Amino acid sequence: MRHFAVLVLLAASVLADYADEERYSFNPPVGSGSGTSYVVEGDGPVTAVRVWERYNSYIYGLQLRYGTVWSLPAGIQSGVAKEFELFEGEAIVQVSGKYAHYVNSLVFVTSAGRSMWVGQPSGGSFNMYPEHQGAELVILSGRYHGALTSLGAHWAPVPRHDAH
Repeated sequence: MRHFAVLVLLAASVLADYADEERYSFNPPVGSGSGTSYVVEGDGPVTAVRVWERYNSYIYGLQLRYGTVWSLPAGIQSGVAKEFELFEGEAIVQVSGKYAHYVNSLVFVTSAGRSMWVGQPSGGSFNMYPEHQGAELVILSGRYHGALTSLGAHWAPVPRHDAH
């Protein structure tokens, strides 16, 4: 429980950069939660997702791109890397998947209705989304031990600058 509180405090300090802190929400981690903690964070809107999976196995690592800059990877870069690029103005508004001890599969859904699916569909289901209208995925956090053992999502409005 202490590790969970540290993750929430760390993520909250990062959220000071986002527009409307009152519309921040957090989906607690799913999975067993063993191993080393991680926080995937960056500046600005998420523009791409990269996930490492092994065939017929688990999710081993993930990374988000904020603007043109990739975050540090969470977990390990093992297996096949799948990448999903968002269109300009598109945001991640839902993260779903399956889990047991490890995170078995992930589905990222965008505001345009597109999705990225990775992993194996076995285990218990989870569905994460923001509590407030206009919020989008800003941070992923959790733990890993080999593969990802837990995943939580943080949501907030993100200022967007028009490219006119």
